[in-house]
Amino acid sequence: MRTLDATDLRILAALSALPDATTVALAQHLGISRNTAQARLARLTADGVFGPFERRISLEALGHPLTAFVQVHVHQQRLTSITEALARIPEVVQAHGLTGSADVLARVAARSAEDLFRIHTRILAIEGVERADTSLAMAELVPWRTVPLVESLLDGEAGEAARG
Repeated sequence: MRTLDATDLRILAALSALPDATTVALAQHLGISRNTAQARLARLTADGVFGPFERRISLEALGHPLTAFVQVHVHQQRLTSITEALARIPEVVQAHGLTGSADVLARVAARSAEDLFRIHTRILAIEGVERADTSLAMAELVPWRTVPLVESLLDGEAGEAARG
């Protein structure tokens, strides 16, 4: 992936503030030409800068108000098949390979405590899973966000331009 420049970062920040803006409105807001905005958006899309739309879908709206994080301890030789099995569980909405004591961290969406127990049991039944430790999320303290990072990169660009 190529490095994003200040114009790209400004476009990303503007899209976060105005997600439904047309290309013309975005260009006007940023003070750039429509062609520049359109070309940049096309390149950002082609470069995979934008995540999938499904990240915006609320788990609560889907009837799954509970979020839990499951630390899964596995036989390393079975990691590929375990990952495939986790992906077949619809309530596993995300999973990461880890360093440290656990091998996989799975984010799980559940309807209720009983539903979470069912999902936990299903994870434990996967061949190669040694154990799973589940922690219920009590509150989302810092929601998914990228704008502060984008803004810090823009601030860094401005600082470099002033020094350069």
